[in-house]
Amino acid sequence: MSYIEELFSLKGKVAVFTGGAGVLAGSIAKGLGRAGAKIVLTDIAPLDERIRELEKEGIEAEGYYMDVLDKKCVEKVGGRIKNALGKVDILLNAAGGNFPEATVSKELSFFDIDYENLKKVVNLNLFGGAIIPSQVFGKMMLENEDGGVIINFSSMSAFRPLTRVVGYSAAKAAVSNFTQWLAVYMAQEYSPKIRVNAIAPGFLLTKQNRYLLLDEEGNLTPRGQAVIAHTPMGRFGEPEELIGTVIWLCSSASSFVTGAVIPIDGGFNAFAGV
Repeated sequence: MSYIEELFSLKGKVAVFTGGAGVLAGSIAKGLGRAGAKIVLTDIAPLDERIRELEKEGIEAEGYYMDVLDKKCVEKVGGRIKNALGKVDILLNAAGGNFPEATVSKELSFFDIDYENLKKVVNLNLFGGAIIPSQVFGKMMLENEDGGVIINFSSMSAFRPLTRVVGYSAAKAAVSNFTQWLAVYMAQEYSPKIRVNAIAPGFLLTKQNRYLLLDEEGNLTPRGQAVIAHTPMGRFGEPEELIGTVIWLCSSASSFVTGAVIPIDGGFNAFAGV
């Protein structure tokens, strides 16, 4: 194994994903698997197709039904993973999302958004998307001689709130804050070998958001035009472009990195608009 391969290798590591049925998690899982990790996908959505995709690549992969908002369910799945694979080295918290009911629109003003809907999106992204899985799998990492790595999913909305997505922006800002808090807590109270970081993807073109950014002819929508105008690299990102940063954060190459929120955004967050 060359110096570079050894520095970034994840050989023998067990990587657990929440939100494993999603496009971004699927791309990152494939990348980590190619770097040598054993992949465990969890989600409330079916995972069979994702598992088959990984196995076709020769990647060792398993899938489990898991509701990130149900701590007892997360604990049960954690126990099953430990029994099957012996440990958890990496947790990637990719579960999350937004709801129209928590989003300002022409039909729904901020003053009319129901509290329960705001709570729903905050619960999903903060508690289910970061806190609960980190409690369960982070505790498991305490048993590892080599520690472990937790990676949360933040957002551009955590740096500068995007228009309309009031609940989502608040939740992702909290995820970034929690990432920093947990990084300090784990290093000071337990082990500096347990590192906690987050990635903040910019505007990636996926099946879920393509209709917002491109019209039926493949041309930019007004929102898509605004995004490109504020992205110095002048294009949308691809899910595969998250892989390199995540491998770095999971490997010994970033052994002195904890409490960081890394933008992967084509310069969006660095651009003031002028």
